[in-house]
This record gives sequence, structure tokens and C-alpha cells, in this order.
Amino acid sequence: MFEECIKDCRLEDTGFNYTMSLIQGKYKMFILYALAGFGTVRFNEMKKYIGDISFKTLSTTLKALEADGLVHREEYPQIPPKVEYSLTEKGRSLIPILDKMCDWGEEHRGA
Repeated sequence: MFEECIKDCRLEDTGFNYTMSLIQGKYKMFILYALAGFGTVRFNEMKKYIGDISFKTLSTTLKALEADGLVHREEYPQIPPKVEYSLTEKGRSLIPILDKMCDWGEEHRGA
């Protein structure tokens, strides 16, 4: 399978590269995993779940995930403003991959 994925092409032209471009970054996988676990989440809740992230970085990362079609942003016209984030179908399809990465980490982190 690996050989078929990169045979006769450059690695940057593979599905692996595309997937990595969507999830690479310090906080993207944390955000995706938090949304998978908690469902619909408001901005300040997300900040609490992740902890060590600035408001600007969280905002920028959420915008990038939204632009990539992994996260849905719902804005409610009220005062004070209310914005909620949730996974799209495309975002939910990544969760089994993140689960496998978590399983691998649990298996090997003590080794």
C-alpha cells in the first residue's frame, strides 16, 4: 500500500501530504479531538479545554480548520455575541485516524 501511494510521484503529491497539511500544527489535532469529544463548543470553552494557547492562536487555528472544511462555525446574532464550533462530516472522518494515533501513543510512550 505504501509503495502504491508514492510510486511514480513526489511525496508532496500524495494523500499523505494532503492529510498532514490539514492536521499539522501545534494545536489543530487538539482542537479536532476536543470537538470530537465535547461536540459543539464555544470559543472560551475551547480555550479552557486546550489550556496553553493564546486567544489569537486559537482564533487563527479555528479559522484555518474552517477554511479546510474540517470545522463548522455558527455565529448567533445576539448580544453578547455567541459563536459555536463543531466538526463537519469531513472533520468527523478524521477522528478514527486521530484515535489510532492516540492508541499508538498509549502503546509506545512507556517503551
